[in-house]
Amino acid sequence: MLYYLHLLSDDISCFRVFQYITVRIVAGAGTAFLISLVMGPWVIRRLTRLCAVDVARYKEDLPTLEILHGDKKKSTPTMGGLLIILSIVGSCLLWAVLTSPILWLALLTLCVMGAIGFADDYIKTVKRDSKGLRARTKLLLQALWVVLLTGILLFLPATRDHVRQLMVPFFKAPLIPEMCLACVFLFVALVVIGASNAVNLTDGLDGLAIGCASSVALAYMIMAYVAGHAVFAAYLQVPNVPEAGELAVFCGCMLGACLGFLWFNCHPALVFMGDTGSLALGGAIGCVAVMIKQELALVVVGGVFVLEALSVILQVGFFKWTHRRIFLCSPIHHHFELKKMPWSETQVTVRFWIISIIFALIGLLLLKIR
Repeated sequence: MLYYLHLLSDDISCFRVFQYITVRIVAGAGTAFLISLVMGPWVIRRLTRLCAVDVARYKEDLPTLEILHGDKKKSTPTMGGLLIILSIVGSCLLWAVLTSPILWLALLTLCVMGAIGFADDYIKTVKRDSKGLRARTKLLLQALWVVLLTGILLFLPATRDHVRQLMVPFFKAPLIPEMCLACVFLFVALVVIGASNAVNLTDGLDGLAIGCASSVALAYMIMAYVAGHAVFAAYLQVPNVPEAGELAVFCGCMLGACLGFLWFNCHPALVFMGDTGSLALGGAIGCVAVMIKQELALVVVGGVFVLEALSVILQVGFFKWTHRRIFLCSPIHHHFELKKMPWSETQVTVRFWIISIIFALIGLLLLKIR
């Protein structure tokens, strides 16, 4: 919305800055951060009144974790992802170019995935049903959105030339120039749904998922800016996606919202993001990765999320095969809390943040190594 003030630059010269993507990225991040700080206390009070308590956070088959964390987390409201979504959407409406279709796809993915997570959180906390939405129902709803998303991407001029391509790090040209429609859907589903659920699995300790999401959002903010800049994209030999600069603004708003939420989610947390926030953030990141053709880079940039998801897959698969466990507990962040020389919750969180930042930097290097 404020972008259009540059049209008045002939009369007020300072308004010219509103047309620059870099200015709008920084302004969007700052606005989202401020929205989180200002709205945070009110949202937390409302969620507390709603009795939004994550009664499913501790399961009967994990009594050790309940002893480890005590009862204090049971009284912390969840569904705080509403604050994250509100901050991102509000900031984007102010600083992004609202005529960009790919921006709206990112926003809609954020909101749709957040709505699915909200339904799960609402059933768990307000309805007091610890099972929440069935896993199959979640996956079905996510898959339905991915079908629509893929169809739109195949139709839009900005994305239809690239969405069928399979870009691989270290290679200048697409490994597969044109995938079939079924393969495109499966690939987009793997990225978007996989990222969404990987962030969800990581959300187990105060500040862990939101801190890691911040570094991923920063990395994809830079990647989106490069993809939208014809000169930089040509120099780094990455796909040039028209309007991808608006995705950089979106990622900047996401970064600001994540940092703002971290203000309340750091240990000891005043609010949890719940599935509302984790599914929304993961889905939005996956959507951005698909639209700028940096899907496989997400395996590196989001390395912590990948490790968390792999730890669950390996744990479940190995246990079904041998009736033994690889880790003391999965996702893997709980393993470090339960080992012989355990890490404190803060140590686990901060060390995972450090690893996430390193992964993000390595992922950015992939832009140059081709």
